[in-house]
Amino acid sequence: IVSAFTLQKENLETLEAIGFLAAELGVLPSDFSYTGIKDKKAITYQPMVVKKVTPERLKEIGSKMEKKGMRIHNIHSACQHLRLGQLKGNHFDIVVRDLKHHGHDSSADLKERISEAMRNVETKGFVNYYGPQRFGQGQNVQTDQIGLALLNEKMVKAVKLFFTPEDTDDPVNNAKRYFLQTEDAKGTLVMLPEFKVREKMLLRALNRYGVNHEGCTKGWLNIPHSMRIFYVHAYCSKIWNEAASYRLQIYGSKVVKGDLVFAEENDESVSLNDKVHAVTAPEESANKYSLNQVVLPMVGHSIQYPSNKVGQWYHERLSTDELQMCKFRVSPLQLNIPGCYRPILKNIQNLSYFLEESEKGIENEDNQQKESEVSLHISFDLDPSCYATACLREIMKCDF
Repeated sequence: IVSAFTLQKENLETLEAIGFLAAELGVLPSDFSYTGIKDKKAITYQPMVVKKVTPERLKEIGSKMEKKGMRIHNIHSACQHLRLGQLKGNHFDIVVRDLKHHGHDSSADLKERISEAMRNVETKGFVNYYGPQRFGQGQNVQTDQIGLALLNEKMVKAVKLFFTPEDTDDPVNNAKRYFLQTEDAKGTLVMLPEFKVREKMLLRALNRYGVNHEGCTKGWLNIPHSMRIFYVHAYCSKIWNEAASYRLQIYGSKVVKGDLVFAEENDESVSLNDKVHAVTAPEESANKYSLNQVVLPMVGHSIQYPSNKVGQWYHERLSTDELQMCKFRVSPLQLNIPGCYRPILKNIQNLSYFLEESEKGIENEDNQQKESEVSLHISFDLDPSCYATACLREIMKCDF
């Protein structure tokens, strides 16, 4: 039995939503398949497939899931599962409210600045950074730190990082705090809410095998493979972001000898190494390539590095994290990281926008004044694995 549906969620991570659904339906999180992880801080829609659940059963839990911030649409029978990356792209509708000038730019006309920023991003594209949500922005422990510990096979450290609480007083963080203080896996299991499926899977193994290297390895093996690889990919993404900044800082928009571009004959049967071509000195002189053809490697065991200062930077950066000898295979956790290539720049598609002005009252000591507030409504499409936050950062020229 396989059922497909569209999941609508708000203020929930994809994996958290799957945890709720799995607990309610009496199946495992690994019984769900999906094409990608959607942002927490948004209203998102994504296709999903679940095995061992009938369409009728999915319809029954609809009202219960609404209380958790989810809605289930387009329920029907299916015959195959979804794969990560099996999507053509993502559509975004975003409202940026209460727009203001940057402090150093207060004399410019706001509307003119906005249309200029839109023209620029449409013609030049944006740096294809992984967005801050990839790393758990604002959390005490970022996902890339857990990924690094796993790559270094520091299993106990990775577990401790995974259970590092936020500075809030709620059942989940109180349970995590208790675990770090006591290493009492059994007691923590009792304290954790049902929907924290990943944490509970890990704790069951720790309870059985102990909070040591072997027990923590078994704990990591107890959670779905997609979750284990997610942390490692977060680390690889962080390195890619830093590499992109370094590449643009030292060479700018010029394509130089040793840069990597996708090879012209690029069919599916070609190995990862043959997918790219290193720019030669004559090609640099002839300006054969433009920056939007240049790719940078996501670290892994089957990629080649640029044969210029950027390649040297990668090796030095990995050494800093004690990964200079890393094979990018973590056999005890069945993790295999071949790597891939990611374009430095990406283009925005089907961009449309409009400005909305509204008046808001501001009270001060003497009287009430009205001030106009400008909102930007923006819609666009991006290729898979591109971040709207990175695109917005380019448009707005600020971090958030």
